[in-house]
Amino acid sequence: MRFGILTPIVVQQPTEAAPWEAMAGVTELSRIAAAADQLGYHHLTCSEHVIIPAATAATRGSTYWDPLATLGFLAGRTRQIRLATNVLVLGYHHPLAIAKSYGTLDQLSGGRVVLGVGVGSLEEEFDLLEAPFADRGPRADDAIRALRAAWAQAIPEYAGTYYRFSGLVVDPHGVQRHLPIWVGGRTRRSLRRACEHGDGWKPFGLTLAQIADMLRTVDRPSGFDVVLQPRNLDPLGDPTGTRSNVERAFEAGATIINARFVHHGPDHLIEQLAALTTLFPDAGWTRPTFEQVTEEQP
Repeated sequence: MRFGILTPIVVQQPTEAAPWEAMAGVTELSRIAAAADQLGYHHLTCSEHVIIPAATAATRGSTYWDPLATLGFLAGRTRQIRLATNVLVLGYHHPLAIAKSYGTLDQLSGGRVVLGVGVGSLEEEFDLLEAPFADRGPRADDAIRALRAAWAQAIPEYAGTYYRFSGLVVDPHGVQRHLPIWVGGRTRRSLRRACEHGDGWKPFGLTLAQIADMLRTVDRPSGFDVVLQPRNLDPLGDPTGTRSNVERAFEAGATIINARFVHHGPDHLIEQLAALTTLFPDAGWTRPTFEQVTEEQP
């Protein structure tokens, strides 16, 4: 049992974001990330959208911080929490561009990158970036294979359906020998893609019953993660309901929780982060050692 956090402030969807997030910035973000790191949370997240059509901003939200810049900033303010894209749209990037940019982040963070990826669904964004939309699914499959071949390689080689490269130097590159890749989506194809090419599945827009039913239809590889996000975790105000929500997610197949909390400000959120570790003391919290903490002191 492991817990990460859906990072506040960096994504503000109308039905999810708390009012204080619209007025918050780097100071609050840094405090929350540092607290999650010190408490032993598995990961924090940042999503990707370049643009949102104004006509859909009321439902999708319009605030999406850039994940590479944001996670790079947070890498310098944390010690061991993993840095997860949630999710990176594969069609917007060449696999070598991902290997270079997120490989650099992997170097800077000491091997803490988790790459959450997806095929994307916002056609206007594909059009803006002049990225093919109709065949984005098979392109994504090939992109993951290409990324696997390129990751942590100074001179990668790959020959696939959509991507081919050889005789090129990528430096710096990732330091993890195996990059954890979580595939996002809400379809059976996304789950199959995750099982075939990834290390985990990060579904959205599905009920727990639907997720459990879909998981029963596949043979999951050893060590395969299922990352779920039960809503309205309130360990301070409703510990019983919080425990029930988390336990139902694990019964549905979760191995990692993307925690989204009830919170009324940064201080309250940090208190909620601490309260959840008390509510689930036997979870896989990874706390810094005394030596790591003292190394951070000036």
